[in-house]
Amino acid sequence: MRLLLKCLRLGRRRRFKLVRQTEQLWHYGHLCLRSLLYNSFTNSDVVLDSLFEPVYWLVDHVTRWFGVVFVALVIGLTSSIVAIVYICLLPLILQTYTPAWICWHLTYGHWNLIMIIFHYYMAITTSPGHPPQAKDDLTGVSICRKCIAPKPARTHHCSICNRCVLKMDHHCPWLNNCVGHYNHRYFFSFCLFMTMGCIYCSISGWEMFRDAYAAIERMKLLEKERLEVAANQTYYQTPPPTFSFRQRAFHKSVVYLWVLCSSVALALGALTLWHAALITRGETSIERHINKKERQRLQKKGKVFRNPYSYGGWDNWKVFLGVDVPRHWFTRVLLPSFHLPHGTGLSWDLPPCVTKQRAPLLAI
Repeated sequence: MRLLLKCLRLGRRRRFKLVRQTEQLWHYGHLCLRSLLYNSFTNSDVVLDSLFEPVYWLVDHVTRWFGVVFVALVIGLTSSIVAIVYICLLPLILQTYTPAWICWHLTYGHWNLIMIIFHYYMAITTSPGHPPQAKDDLTGVSICRKCIAPKPARTHHCSICNRCVLKMDHHCPWLNNCVGHYNHRYFFSFCLFMTMGCIYCSISGWEMFRDAYAAIERMKLLEKERLEVAANQTYYQTPPPTFSFRQRAFHKSVVYLWVLCSSVALALGALTLWHAALITRGETSIERHINKKERQRLQKKGKVFRNPYSYGGWDNWKVFLGVDVPRHWFTRVLLPSFHLPHGTGLSWDLPPCVTKQRAPLLAI
């Protein structure tokens, strides 16, 4: 009996010892894990970014390889709309419209088309600007974690291009290029004129769209009736089609033109308004998020954040478009222009077209 009790006590001690050792190993492993992952700046945003890192990697690589496909898609869709206008709509305009309206459509339509082609080509082929390779004389406000090199003000690293971009706004897959210091104006002008062109086609082709849609519905109804009649007759008695192939192609092309232009006008118009608001505030898409967090941080301390790169709404537009004198509104905005933006993207001195000094960065 004593031997049995002694064995029970010994087994109980071993179990307790095993449990204590397991608890010690658990606490030790938990402490090691926390020591490796601890960061005083860790919050819910950092955790979400870490969890979505594989998704970001996949998107970056897919965007890099499919950029050429997106560019070809833009060129193909735009070319199809232009072809429909020239083949289907322009002969109808020349036959039915008055000379004044014909001059208006020919002048505005071709001007808008030239502006779209010019700015899209320049946005694709123009480099957004990168910091120089020689880093000795480069003044940086921070260090890029990917390039391990100084980053000038407003410069950010593009994970798709794998390079730092001066005054980076975003990487546009429809351009297969980054939008930065040297091609930001081309990008925005392309969005603006493409939206204007789509709105012009949608408004001008509204009546034609209604007639074409009604004709297509009538085609379907007559085709259904023709098939019902043909089912009760012999092959040689089948009636011919009511609409010719050319008529069908014409009506379907008009519907395709109106639907595509209206959809692009809504989507691209919203994007254009968004970028117009950013330009008015003197910000890029990346700076908006940075400035928002900085504004909230300083607000808790009772301070007010001032954007050092904003000169006021009107002056921000003049700086962005490169308007130094009044005639530039015509030669540089309403006509194709190759002029460069103000500054080099490395430093941000006060542009000559700004009429007042910039606001301080922080104001108590």
